[in-house]
Amino acid sequence: MADPKEAAVGPLVGAVVQGTNSTRFLVFNSKTAELLCHHQVELTQEYPKEGWVEQDPKEILQSVYECMARTCEKLVEAKIDISNIKAIGVSNQRETTVIWDKLSGDPLYNAVVWLDLRTQSTVETLSKKIPGNNNFVKSKTGLPLSTYFSAVKLRWLLDNVPKVQKAVEEGRALFGTIDSWLIWSLTGGVNGGIHCTDVTNASRTMLFNIHSLEWDKELCDFFEIPMNILPKVWSSSEVYGKMKSGVLEGVPISGCLGDQSAALVGQMCFQEGQAKNTYGTGCFLLCNTGRKRVFSEHGLLTTVAYKLGKDKPVCYALEGSVAIAGAVIRWLRDNLEIVSNSDEIEDLAREAGTSYGCYFVPAFSGLYAPYWEPSARGIICGLTQFTNKCHIAFAALEAVCFQTREILDAMNRDCGIPLSHLQVDGGMTNNKILMQLQADILHIPVIKSVMPETTALGAAMAAGAAEGVDVWSLEPEDLSAVMMERFEPQIQATESEIRYCTWKKAVMKSMGWVTAQSPESGDPSIFSSLPLGFFIVSSMIMLIGARHISGLLE
Repeated sequence: MADPKEAAVGPLVGAVVQGTNSTRFLVFNSKTAELLCHHQVELTQEYPKEGWVEQDPKEILQSVYECMARTCEKLVEAKIDISNIKAIGVSNQRETTVIWDKLSGDPLYNAVVWLDLRTQSTVETLSKKIPGNNNFVKSKTGLPLSTYFSAVKLRWLLDNVPKVQKAVEEGRALFGTIDSWLIWSLTGGVNGGIHCTDVTNASRTMLFNIHSLEWDKELCDFFEIPMNILPKVWSSSEVYGKMKSGVLEGVPISGCLGDQSAALVGQMCFQEGQAKNTYGTGCFLLCNTGRKRVFSEHGLLTTVAYKLGKDKPVCYALEGSVAIAGAVIRWLRDNLEIVSNSDEIEDLAREAGTSYGCYFVPAFSGLYAPYWEPSARGIICGLTQFTNKCHIAFAALEAVCFQTREILDAMNRDCGIPLSHLQVDGGMTNNKILMQLQADILHIPVIKSVMPETTALGAAMAAGAAEGVDVWSLEPEDLSAVMMERFEPQIQATESEIRYCTWKKAVMKSMGWVTAQSPESGDPSIFSSLPLGFFIVSSMIMLIGARHISGLLE
């Protein structure tokens, strides 16, 4: 972080980064792109039943206000005038679905998180309605029919929550992804709040036509979603409204990007063919395809990358999505309790130096790209009596890298031109063991920004560049150079290939765990109180025998 007394010479821009695990507010100097100050609040996740993941929208909103207030306190302590904050950008976890009462301002149900699996039966029912020779859902949205996206979550809420049904019937309900909920609330809520979203978030709902850049009536009819509850779609960079309360009252909110699009902008991947990988709760590899919509033949998504102004062109991206990346570290911490904090994973992995033939497939929410296999579940295999928690920690980091390799291979096949290097960002990139493993497994250089907050930077850039704000230039000659750290492959390509082939064998073994007769497909009540770790550890017991399982975690 820059010395704030030296850095605070130009207009400042704030960025809300609302993620799955935490909320952050960060303030940048718009002339130098230097991060001056930030504050972070960790969030609660709720797991009411096996495979369900929820969050409290009010807790999320309160965390935004808290982060803004604490960041501004730190700026004042550093003798920086907060009136220099000229705009605020919002970046958010995508797909997570909120529906609320526009008269009371209260959520009608918890936010259904992107990782949530409760809609699998809804997906199966809907998939039977799509003609085999005319997958109009994918051709219009660029997305496969999956539990991942907002439309099926919204359909579940309409089918299963009487409060939601009643509010829709009475015209009181509003739907949105997290960005919509935040912007509506921050700009006044029941007192004139702006109900909007941007093209990047809209493109993750499965209700948005990525060709016409509008909500699509045929899609809404297919999912039976009333169009009057949908937010207005704006570009990613324009003034949506002003803060109506809090320490930054009166400051315009003028940038909005889904978190992975924000990271693409923050990495300055503005040229066709440039790509970045973000390591957060999940792992997301995006490649800018410019104004072309490239439809994948290898399990990737076609999505809107950004539209940086009302009159600016829209750019698209190919995306590979991995559900579980940083979340596997949190699982090892919270469920198996082999570490007390996430940073200890690097120490354990360093101590092992290898997984010793242990492979971990963290398919806790099924497998996303390139498989889109909802029946998969997490497994740890290749265990022996020698295996200990250090090897499992190493295998968990390798799993993140192997999943990235699968996506990169798919992207190279779709684009036809292999990437020569990979730009990376996200909290996990502070783990040097992970970054070296990634370079070894991909067998190309991995390039990490020294300033890891590229998602926040992207949101700030979009906000500062908005017409009417105009404090951040996105012209190539004006973009600040970013210091990079480079990780080169250190193993032979043949060794990398052997390890990768063994990983793919493990992936095959993870599939088909959820069947029509399994508890998840029927009444889950008897299992609802059991942690996810129960099912994974049960698998481990079947593999190696109960009498040695305790030795793994000592």
